[in-house]
Amino acid sequence: MNIELIEAINKDMAMQLPDNIALNELQNKLKEYIDHLVQHNFEKLVSLLYRIDVSESKLKQLLQNNGGKDAAEIIAQLIVERQLQKIKTRKEFKQKGTSSEEEKW
Repeated sequence: MNIELIEAINKDMAMQLPDNIALNELQNKLKEYIDHLVQHNFEKLVSLLYRIDVSESKLKQLLQNNGGKDAAEIIAQLIVERQLQKIKTRKEFKQKGTSSEEEKW
């Protein structure tokens, strides 16, 4: 399992997941947490989704197109996807780097 993903989710969602958790276990834990937030603190869920930068339009579309599927499961998958995208982007940006001190800010 990608430790960077676990660290990002732990940080952004204020969770404590073990470093060696499998992807399906991770999504199940996220699903449970999201279910809890839907029932007890929906505002916090909305805030977390905003902070993680989950696409609102993509979320709405997936929820509409998958009416029979558990909403928390869909949200958990989107969170994992978004975190993986951010990790990939950071790695790509870091690898490109700049060639001189003048180009750095």
